[in-house]
Amino acid sequence: MQSKSGFALPGGPLCLFTSEESMHNETKQILEAVQNGTLSVDEAVLKLKAKPFEDIGYAKVDLHRKMRQGVSEIIYGAGKTPQQICGIIETLRSNGQEQILITRLSPEAAEAVRKTQNMEYDPTARIGWIGDMQEADGIGKIVVATGGTSDIPVAEEAALTARFLKNEVVRLYDVGVAGLHRILSRLDVLMDASVVIAVAGMEGALASVLGGLTDCPVIAVPTSVGYGASFQGLSALLSMLNSCASGVSVVNIDNGFGAGYLASRINHMERK
Repeated sequence: MQSKSGFALPGGPLCLFTSEESMHNETKQILEAVQNGTLSVDEAVLKLKAKPFEDIGYAKVDLHRKMRQGVSEIIYGAGKTPQQICGIIETLRSNGQEQILITRLSPEAAEAVRKTQNMEYDPTARIGWIGDMQEADGIGKIVVATGGTSDIPVAEEAALTARFLKNEVVRLYDVGVAGLHRILSRLDVLMDASVVIAVAGMEGALASVLGGLTDCPVIAVPTSVGYGASFQGLSALLSMLNSCASGVSVVNIDNGFGAGYLASRINHMERK
């Protein structure tokens, strides 16, 4: 049986911390702890009965998401005031969540949040995070590739999301099909990947090329980069949806976060 230890989090009931090879499913962890005697039945009941969300007026903060999905709630920053973001952060932290990710966070909002929160911030990706980036524990590497330099903001959103979710990330930027030799010179990196994220605007051809070169899942991210007839990314989206390469999936326009999250799930499938 895998090694486990019990400890009390401030403001919350007894929780479990498991080795990086153990299951992420918190319910299974609790039941296993009862079985091996590191958690009492009463403590387990208390943990499972804990309220699934906390209503703070403007938000109902999901406290059981990690139990259901293996990853705690992530804050979508766009449209929220800095005060609302700070309130959600405090609610999560008071319930034992120490690693918190905030996406689509403007520089102005980030500056306001950092006045009261110890938060790191990347202005290119528009992502903020609280807590240290943890050691990668996925199956392998996630490669994030872009067609051009203009696609980097979306790519960085994907890369930082994947890194926050405990994955090793390799970046291959500006390797689009307009100069095919650029991506062909890095085949060794692509062949070593467990998941590839292809981020491209214009006609979005990069995803099909990578899908035809690799033996792993490719997640295509269309970006709103391009001239008038690209229709703010619609052209790339349709191209990627019609990819002739097998094994290519597509997320929405500019959805780097969704691609990074999905790639992390694929890269942690051994936990099932």
